Amino acid sequence: MPKSLFLYNTAAAAKELFVPENDPVALYCCGPTVYNYAHIGNLRTYIFEDVLKRALMWCGYGVRHVVNITDVGHLASDADTGEDKMEKGAAREGKSVWDIAAFYTERFMADIVSLAVLQPDIWPRATEHIPQMIALVKTLEEKGFTYRTGDGIYFDTARFPSYCDFARVDPSSLRAGERVGMGEKRCATDFALWKFSPADSRRQMEWQSPWGVGFPGWHIECSAMSLAHLPQPLDIHCGGMDHIRVHHANEIAQTEAATGKKCARYWMHGEFLVLDKGKMAKSGGNFVTLSTLKERGISPLGYRMFCYTAHYRTPLTFSFEGALSAEQGLANLRKVILSIDKSRGGGVNIDYVDRALEPFADAICDDLNMPRAVAALWEGLRGDKLSGAEKLAFVREADRVLGLDLLKTAEDGGAAAEVTEEFNGCVITLTASGVLPQSLKDAIVERAARRKKAKAKRDFGAADKIRAEFTEAGVEVKDMPDGSTRCAVGDIGLAERVLAGD
Repeated sequence: MPKSLFLYNTAAAAKELFVPENDPVALYCCGPTVYNYAHIGNLRTYIFEDVLKRALMWCGYGVRHVVNITDVGHLASDADTGEDKMEKGAAREGKSVWDIAAFYTERFMADIVSLAVLQPDIWPRATEHIPQMIALVKTLEEKGFTYRTGDGIYFDTARFPSYCDFARVDPSSLRAGERVGMGEKRCATDFALWKFSPADSRRQMEWQSPWGVGFPGWHIECSAMSLAHLPQPLDIHCGGMDHIRVHHANEIAQTEAATGKKCARYWMHGEFLVLDKGKMAKSGGNFVTLSTLKERGISPLGYRMFCYTAHYRTPLTFSFEGALSAEQGLANLRKVILSIDKSRGGGVNIDYVDRALEPFADAICDDLNMPRAVAALWEGLRGDKLSGAEKLAFVREADRVLGLDLLKTAEDGGAAAEVTEEFNGCVITLTASGVLPQSLKDAIVERAARRKKAKAKRDFGAADKIRAEFTEAGVEVKDMPDGSTRCAVGDIGLAERVLAGD
């Protein structure tokens, strides 16, 4: 069923037939800078990249997938100035940089799991690749692409004539101070490969190098880690739209200057998630996390469904109303799938299933058009052209790309289920005769955690009010000796009507 895959290549500014050079496909995705929680705008990019990986696998390709962890060297500005974001996070919380990196890496990976994003083959950390970065800078130095200033070793973009081609920047428009501050740099586009530690203070993260004690520039990290773990050229390099003009242009220059080979054959970029006031960003304090969504009744997979309402190359405006609507749409989809009569119409004719999948496959293979793909899924579930078993086979194939865990509600025959969740530091175990819809599960977990917090604060009135809600919904609540809470759901339909607003 899967067809030829067409992807938009930023380098070509066009959709192109994907023809890999490597087997398995070499896929590198720029990972998080782990100085704070990932916001849902960051996570939109990882959902898009997960769909890409799933689509590649669905089309029959093996994939070697690398996502880096930036735990040093990402300075506050594109001008290679300002505080290292990791050091800034440590100062904010009164912890060591290493503790900050460990905590936010763990939280990011937990977010990835909850979003059903497939794990990469390797999570390389920048701090574990300092020797490779130093070696890469030395190679560039030996080839004449670097110069030294008072604060570091810089890449001389004048020695790389095609530097402006990738981002399609007019060099004459780059006046000093517009794109970045100049300092001792020769050109506005030049960038730091290695930064010297300040003479008047000691950083928590610094290393000896041939040029003195210091730390790597942000851009050299991705080049060193991709070269360490994947063949060159990469088949696909991904990131957010904000990486095109600086970070990825710099990666291309330093990688190709050092190796004499193409950095990557296809470049793919996800657009921003935007608020009414502009791009979601940690620097502006206007960011929303997955925990914020859960508190408002929106599950991680509900947010994933929300991301499918726009093409990955289209800005997506976030609102809680829109995300709640996507959550309800996912719940409705699960209900339709759960209602499929598996005994109706006999067995599975693969040809019928493949025919039903054609519009879905067309959407996926047309540069990952998820709004069309979801519409095709709904269309395939309508009518009586497929037997019950064929509809389930149709959903199973589609969900290999969608990643919405659609069949867990339909293929267990209503057997008893138990799931343990952690929310706001509270461990909640849910049991039910049947599988709980995601919206109901999230509603129970959120209330149970709120009740536990209220009891800890001795706000027994609030705790009793929540218990009364559970009683009305037929949910039995028990506080366990180990500090966790167990919630046993009697009638799933009743609980959903009372607690999830159905």
